[in-house]
Amino acid sequence: MPVRNAIIENCRHHLQDAECDVRILATPMMALNAAERKARELGLGTLVLGDAIEGEAREVAKVLAGLARSVIDHGVPVPKPCVILSGGETTVTVRGNGRGGRNAEFLLALHLALSDFSNVAAIACDTDGIDGIEDNAGAWFDHGSPSAAPALDASAYLANNDAYGYFLRLGQLVMTGPTLTNVNDFRAILIR
Repeated sequence: MPVRNAIIENCRHHLQDAECDVRILATPMMALNAAERKARELGLGTLVLGDAIEGEAREVAKVLAGLARSVIDHGVPVPKPCVILSGGETTVTVRGNGRGGRNAEFLLALHLALSDFSNVAAIACDTDGIDGIEDNAGAWFDHGSPSAAPALDASAYLANNDAYGYFLRLGQLVMTGPTLTNVNDFRAILIR
């Protein structure tokens, strides 16, 4: 319970001798556990990678794409149909002048890495409803459903840090508005 202890210490520091009543209503792991329960109810295998995944968004996407390929090709570390769940907060090194956010950037890199597979869908969102400084929570894709948008050069969008623009053109931004809660980012990769 390191998070709980940090909150209590922060409360004590700011209120000094005042009595603090701290109650944790949601944590990143609680969100992942809830998603895992729902996936199992739907008959899916699950792999929960944890709630503290960090690193460059597009590099994390490459690693998770490798796990997805292992599931598709070999049925390990979990057989399909399954969902790979993870949380935490990645970062983006901005080199272009597009719009994005770490979740959309992660998802665009994942989309590119898994573009040869028609049995994959994924979503990546910030649970507070705001991906970086944008108005979206994140984005989604489903390689198994046809896109109404024209063919887009996903690599060019990624190189320009314009994942927002890419998913906007596809109509695949997740727009929730502010949720007034934050249990980090949430990522799910569905393999059918």
